[in-house]
Amino acid sequence: MTPENVIQLIRSALLTAMWVSAPILIIAFIVGIVINLVQIVTSLQDSAFSTIPRLAAFLAGFLLLLPWMTARMMAYTTALFGDLARHAK
Repeated sequence: MTPENVIQLIRSALLTAMWVSAPILIIAFIVGIVINLVQIVTSLQDSAFSTIPRLAAFLAGFLLLLPWMTARMMAYTTALFGDLARHAK
């Protein structure tokens, strides 16, 4: 296995991880900004008020995106195992 093959494998693994995790991170970021703006406007500093909506948004986003995330990971795994003989040389 050449160093170029190793770099390509690592690159594809990192890109897949980024694509799978980015939507949930974006959802958490947007909900966090909105909750913080509401807290600033209302002067409400309750920690449960900021934690519960973030967890709910994370869970909803995860459940909605789970089929897409699973399909993306399956495609990556299938491609990786399909090219295993080529990488083993």
